[in-house]
Parts: sequence; structure tokens; C-alpha cells
Amino acid sequence: MHIVAFVTQKGGAGKSTLASNLAVAAHLAGERVFICDLDPLQSLVKWSRLRKAVDIPVEHIPAHKLELALHSLGRDGVTVAVIDTPGAHSEGSLRAVRVADFCIVPARPNILDIWASEETVATIKAARKDFAFLLNQCPPAQQSGRVARGAQVLQELGALLAPMISTRVDYQEAVLLGLGACELRPRGAAAREMATLWAGVKTRLEERERQRLDDRVIASNPVLASYREIFDQAARVGDLYTDFFRAMLPLAQQRPGRAAGDEEEEETVRPRRRS
Repeated sequence: MHIVAFVTQKGGAGKSTLASNLAVAAHLAGERVFICDLDPLQSLVKWSRLRKAVDIPVEHIPAHKLELALHSLGRDGVTVAVIDTPGAHSEGSLRAVRVADFCIVPARPNILDIWASEETVATIKAARKDFAFLLNQCPPAQQSGRVARGAQVLQELGALLAPMISTRVDYQEAVLLGLGACELRPRGAAAREMATLWAGVKTRLEERERQRLDDRVIASNPVLASYREIFDQAARVGDLYTDFFRAMLPLAQQRPGRAAGDEEEEETVRPRRRS
């Protein structure tokens, strides 16, 4: 199960709206989604009551019960858990960061949100969690210069998810109906934004999962562990060496401590018959 947490200590950045819309986009893409609402205001619980379908369950979960709840969800076959956190520094936000596979930090293109993002990022980095910014509520095209400056600052602080989310009526109308933008107007611009966002988030989650599996195999194999630094560099730049090392992993996993070339040599050498 993948766990995605929306976290920021600045209220009004749009966490709940983004969380509900991303959950719907993931559901429409075939995921089994559950929303954990940690916000005392329970905005997404209220959103779910407006929703006529029960395809995306939402439950308000006390912070101290989050880990247990996620464990149960994983056993029940949920593939994606989306966590909406309070708009302030709280126990719920801290616990969400600790359990998340990926933290999304929404920020509007203004200096107050950017300042608040620095504190949020410090918390995420202290927990050694993967994260990226999501620029939200971007103004119309005539103010694109301000958006570009905000994007540049956030990019310098860490990765920035694409696409940047524009201010659109579809998002507000969808929330009032218990829907996501992808359901309200499937061919609309907001729906395209959310579908693209989920595709990017899923790719990020799958890459991180693959990296964790690689790390476990490499750590258990002395030969591959000696090439750890080269592998890390290759993975960062997408070099062809990445494919080479990943091709070695299954062999190393079968016979820990033995290099791929050693296996091949062992299979080709045959004992000689005595004359």
C-alpha cells in the first residue's frame, strides 16, 4: 500500500481540496483508495457525506491511531491511502509525515506560503521522507511572472510536482457535490490537471518502492554493496548503468555474496573425465 500525505503548516493552501481530487483521480485509474482525515475540522468527512457513492471511504482518525489504522487498511487490500492533515504544526502532521511514503507540500505562489513551506520541509527532512512541492491556486496567465518566481523558489527548496494547479471553478463545484474534478467534468482542464498529477505521483511512488527493494538486495550482497556509490549516481542521472545493476539484482538475490559473472562461470565449467 502506498501512503501519500498532504502536509503544510500554512492554512488555506488547499490540502483538503487537493487530497479529495487526487484520491478521485487515483480511484478512476484503478486504485483502491482510502482517505484518512486527520484534520479536526473533518472537511473530507463532510465531503464524503455529500458523495452518493461509497467507492472512496473517508474516516476521521485520531493521530495516535493512525499507524494501526494504516496497518489494517493494508491488510484489507487498500492500495493507496491519502492523508489530509491539519493546517498547523500538530501531532497529526508529525505522525502523517513519519508514516508517509511520499509527502506533498501544497503552496500558493506567495511569500507567506513559501516561508511556511520552509518549516514544513525541515520537519519532513528530519524524518528522512521523500517529498515534493505542489504549486496550487495559481492565478491567471497575466500574472504568470509571479507564479514563475514562486515556482523557482520552491524548486530551490526541493522538487516541484507537475503540473502547477490553477485556480478553477471546477475544483470548488466538485467539492460542493462530493465529487472530484475528474468526475464533474471529465474532459475539463481541472480533470486533466488531476489525472496528470496522479500519474506523476504514482511514478514517484513506484520509483521509491523499486529503490527500497534495490537497497535491501544490495545491502545483503557484498559484491553489489561495493558498487553502492556508482549505483546511486547512475540512478540519479538515469544512466544506462542503472539497467546493468538492476539486471544483476535478481541473480544476487538468488545467491547472496556471489557476483553475476561467478554464476555464469560455474554453469559453463564441467569436470573432466579421467582417461
